[in-house]
Amino acid sequence: MKYTDYVNTKQGSKSTHRFSNGNTLPLVQLPFGMAAFCPQTSDGNLRWYYHPDHRSFEGVRLTHQPSPWIADYGAVCFLPQVAPVHQTGEDRWSGFRPEEAVLTPYYLSYNLLRPRCKMELTPTLRGAKIRLSFRNESGNYFSVLPVTGRCSYEFNKVENLLYVTTDDCSGGEHVNFKEYILIRFPEDSVDVDGILVQRSVEDGVKALSGEGKETAIHIPLKVQDVEIALATSYISFEYAERSLQNEIGDFSFDDIKELAQQEWENRLSLIKIESDDEEQLKTFYSCMYRAFLYPHRCSEPDVSGKEHHYCPHDGSVRDGVRFTDNGFWDTYRTVYPFFSIVAKDDLRLMLKSFINEYKESGWLPRWLSIGEHGCMPSTLIDAVICDAAVKGLIERDDLETAFEGMLKHANEDSPQEYFGRNGASTYCAFGYVPYEVHKESVNLTLDAAYGDWCIAEIAKLLGRDDVEPVYRKRALSYKNLFDYETGFMRARGFSGMFRPDFVPEGWGGDYTEGSAWQNSFAVPHDIEGLAELYGGKDKLIEKIDALFACPPDYVVNGYECEIHEITEMAAADFGQCAISNQPSFHIPYIYSALGEVDKTAYWVEKLCKEAFSYKDDGFPGDEDNGSMALWYVFGVLGFYPFCPGKPEFVKGKKQVKKAYICGKEFDADKYENIIPYSEFE
Repeated sequence: MKYTDYVNTKQGSKSTHRFSNGNTLPLVQLPFGMAAFCPQTSDGNLRWYYHPDHRSFEGVRLTHQPSPWIADYGAVCFLPQVAPVHQTGEDRWSGFRPEEAVLTPYYLSYNLLRPRCKMELTPTLRGAKIRLSFRNESGNYFSVLPVTGRCSYEFNKVENLLYVTTDDCSGGEHVNFKEYILIRFPEDSVDVDGILVQRSVEDGVKALSGEGKETAIHIPLKVQDVEIALATSYISFEYAERSLQNEIGDFSFDDIKELAQQEWENRLSLIKIESDDEEQLKTFYSCMYRAFLYPHRCSEPDVSGKEHHYCPHDGSVRDGVRFTDNGFWDTYRTVYPFFSIVAKDDLRLMLKSFINEYKESGWLPRWLSIGEHGCMPSTLIDAVICDAAVKGLIERDDLETAFEGMLKHANEDSPQEYFGRNGASTYCAFGYVPYEVHKESVNLTLDAAYGDWCIAEIAKLLGRDDVEPVYRKRALSYKNLFDYETGFMRARGFSGMFRPDFVPEGWGGDYTEGSAWQNSFAVPHDIEGLAELYGGKDKLIEKIDALFACPPDYVVNGYECEIHEITEMAAADFGQCAISNQPSFHIPYIYSALGEVDKTAYWVEKLCKEAFSYKDDGFPGDEDNGSMALWYVFGVLGFYPFCPGKPEFVKGKKQVKKAYICGKEFDADKYENIIPYSEFE
């Protein structure tokens, strides 16, 4: 069995700004690779630049985009052209036959009709090999094209090397950011005297170098068939040259392709399922592919093999491994608990990287995309660190550093909006975040309480008896927002009074990407205590029953317009369980956490079968860096990380005949409702 044959890399890519079926990209890269590649079908929107229904091809984009809401950085496009050459997407695009295109995790191939060229690409960790096969005998070019920002080019005719830089970067921290791209051509394959540098729609000028905004370079080829090698760096051309030699060297295109395929086969085969349902197999392994795309590794070895990285906080070069392109608000729920089972060594490195962010910036990370974006609220890195700590996956020195950072953001307001907990000081003063201080104050309060519980758990591990009881008490702060009359978490003001004119279906305002229905049950660390507020387990179960039974009605009262998450919840129609977005991920498992496994099994199986598929529109909402794909994977396997930070999983129902995790048969059905993490050690 070849697991890659079951992967549809386009799963979830049939999305638009107003309606997400995943908001994914069909990325060709190695697992956690620094360099990812994707077809660009339209530059009309720089963030939504690929759609599976388009029949236009503007080039293969070197991309690092973790989400269209975050945007790209360090991006350029590669395209074969035939004279006359063009720079803009509107002028240069070519048609192709979709039925002939090939997109796998390790290989892409397009037969481009306009330049009469077959373009193939296969990735390495920090680069790729490109193979071009033209049918024209002359007038053939290989173009490097800008996305945004300023590009520079210089061709070394002695070494047949093209040196490219781009400062393309969108938002967040990126002090003095630049990507260095080194492209190697075979000897005597380039017509050096015909190289053209072109700015926007202006005519190209013959030159070996050039720079500027909206500037491209077109390399004329003297051969019809050519293999081109490239490598990237965030540090220097010297580092890019080292990666070019280490990762590609004298390997042929087919050699690199075989290595890349084997790397993906190794990752996908970590979980083997037996099923008679071909569609289920395709959906499962398409989701498994998504699990290993992010975070992207972004550190590079020196001559001794020691890794260094560009530091976006100050533009310096620092020692150590680094990962980026990840939002913890999304991924703490499923991604890192999954890594703790099947990718322990990778997770250890990632944790070192994330904890090192505290040393370099003074704050633990929230949403990294080369640098800190802080685009979602709260500090859910707390849960990632706590979960790994209780599973023995963090060294003590690193854990003590992380603990210091967690205590800081639990008590101090950051002077920069990117960092720390929003409303930390008022939360400490009131036991909740008053709605006059911050939007989304309910979620900020609940997430802070969960974060405090994580701090208490780590304090226990570290023997900090002076800290643990303080944060055990603070972890109960969620109770301060519970309204006994309505049975929902509601925002309080400075006066202690609830905000008036409460509407349970009202989205936004006091809640993050949801209403009171989706966000009132975010107490994974103390679900028993939450049940007591309702009057016992049976009463909380009745409330969750009501959540699923209610129509997916909504009121747009906290946003200026209807956000896509609202539209997707209503379209999916699973009551008020908005499985289209992360705050609802744990809701079906509340039943199991309270002992009602059959109800969890019913809803999870229904959601897996009706809301997910392997197809281009295969997700019910934003997939978000593996988080939604892994919700499906856990659902099919029959267990779920209900509370990251507890070394256990709650049981669902196995939806396949057999499952093997890291070579060992695993049967969730033999447990009652709690599965200890020790089963995976």
